[in-house]
Formats: sequence, structure tokens, C-alpha cells
Amino acid sequence: MRRLNQPLGGNDMPRFGGPATMMRLPAQETAKGLDACFVGIPMDIGTSNRPGTRLGPRQIRDESRMLRPYNMATGAAPFDHLQVADIGDVPINTFDLKSSVGIIEAHYDQILSAGAIPLTLGGDHTLTWPILKAVSKVHGPVALIHVDAHADINEAMFGEKVAHGCPFRRAWEDGCLDNDRVFQIGLRGTGYSRDDFDWSRTQGWTVVQAEECWYRSMAPLMQQVRDTVQDMPVYISFDIDSLDPAFAPGTGTVEPGGLSTWQALEIVRGCAGLNIVGCDLVEVSPPYDASGNTALIAANLLYEMLCVLPNVPQSTTKP
Repeated sequence: MRRLNQPLGGNDMPRFGGPATMMRLPAQETAKGLDACFVGIPMDIGTSNRPGTRLGPRQIRDESRMLRPYNMATGAAPFDHLQVADIGDVPINTFDLKSSVGIIEAHYDQILSAGAIPLTLGGDHTLTWPILKAVSKVHGPVALIHVDAHADINEAMFGEKVAHGCPFRRAWEDGCLDNDRVFQIGLRGTGYSRDDFDWSRTQGWTVVQAEECWYRSMAPLMQQVRDTVQDMPVYISFDIDSLDPAFAPGTGTVEPGGLSTWQALEIVRGCAGLNIVGCDLVEVSPPYDASGNTALIAANLLYEMLCVLPNVPQSTTKP
């Protein structure tokens, strides 16, 4: 039997010490031999408002130090079933966004060729487009669960087609998405016209605006998602600005009236049983949250994503 990596425990090394990796897991240079891997993309050159997401992966790793291996709510124990490690950061070109997109795609080609499921620490949302390009080479068009305040389907921003407001328009153009199985959850705020959200609906995507989520559990919605996605390969892209800024102020494009942390947990936990082939958590900008809470929430959501990956059993018994 192979020996599975475990996070460094708090009784073996104080939480404020040890390796600066996600959950203080072992680090390795590649995804070889892994079932899943944490990988950072320290990038903010695609942002349109407040910068700082280049610092997101490092801060998320730091705030993950309190996470323990067993999920008390769901009974998931991912490190008992998956070989997981932190494989570091993608070496983007911080002076060239278009070059960085190519670097990211090539890096994920290697991760996926090793058979690992990537869980990405962002980084601005531009990064999801090249990841989806790499994923679709292996799995074909995928279902998408996109949690965000913004649809990110702009044709261009300042005349540029590569930016954090454009990744899903580019992914659609590249044939990366199964249009009948795309969900955008939490969209809100002001816009230029109805087309800011209706373009998605025109493609057959399901758009769930934030106002439809107020005062409600996300469990019924996630049942709808599971019924629609079924066994299709699915990618999860979670922008931290989907949460209300009362919970997650450390992001670049803040919109009031967003999701709560418990709704975020319901959404991710509601993905259990799906054929998840990749996940990302993006747009954490530490300079705008002195408390570190935004990165702390991000770290917990990434752990929850790990807990719902294929081959991680969920407990059906409750105390």
C-alpha cells in the first residue's frame, strides 16, 4: 500500500511554524504520482480595479495552517483516500498577461497529463481561461459551476480580449464549455445593460443572481445542479467576490449584497458526487483585508473542494 501524504499536525509543530505550503502538506515540484494537487498562480496583471491578487496564493497558504484533515460536517477524510501535495506556483511572466496565459496552459497540460486534479489558488480570474483550455483537451467540453459577483463574459476590456472580466467568453469561444450545463451563481451589482447577464442566458447557461439566494439555503439549487450535470466532467471556479464584502473584503471588485459563508459551504459541499476535474479559488487580494479573513475563508473553501473530489467518501451518519 502506498503511503499517503498528511498535513503536518498541530501537535507535531506549532501552527505558526512548519512549511509554508497549503495545509502544511509536503511540497513537490511536479504532479507526478498525485491524485490531486494544490497549485498557486500569483497574478494580478489581468485586474481592472484594485490590484493585489498576486499575493493571494501565499496568503491563502498561510491562513490554511489551522485546517485539520477530517471534515467534521461531512465526514470526508480526503487524505485517507487521495495522494495530495502542494506543487508550488506557476512561473507567470508578470510583465506580459498574454504570455502568462500560455505559460499557465502549458503548466496545466503537465499537471493533467500526470493524472492529477488541480486545485488552484489565485490569482485574478483571467487564469481560469487557460486552465479550461488545458482541461478541455483531456475531457472535452466540461460542465461549469461558476460562483461570482460578475459574469466575466465581456467581449473585451479596454480593447483587450484577455482580462479578468473575459475568461468565460474566451472559454466559450474555444469550445471548452457544455452550454447546457453551465451555472453562474451569485451575480449581482450594477451593469451597463441587461446584456451583462443576459448574454450568458442566451447561450443556454443557468444564471442565478444573488437576490435569488437571499434568505435561502443553497441545498435545493445544488440538487438542481447535480441533476443537470450528472456524470459529466465539471470544473468549479469560485471567485471570492461572490461573498458579501462583510465576509470577504479582501478582493479587487467588491459588490454588496453577496453570498454568506454558509451559503458558500452549501454550494461546495453540494458538489459531492460530481465528476470534478478541476477547481479554482480566485481574486483574493490580501492588502484589502488586514485581518486575513478573506484568505482564511478561501483556504477553507479550497479544503472543502478537496473533500468533494471523486473517490472521497462522505459520511452518511450523523451523531
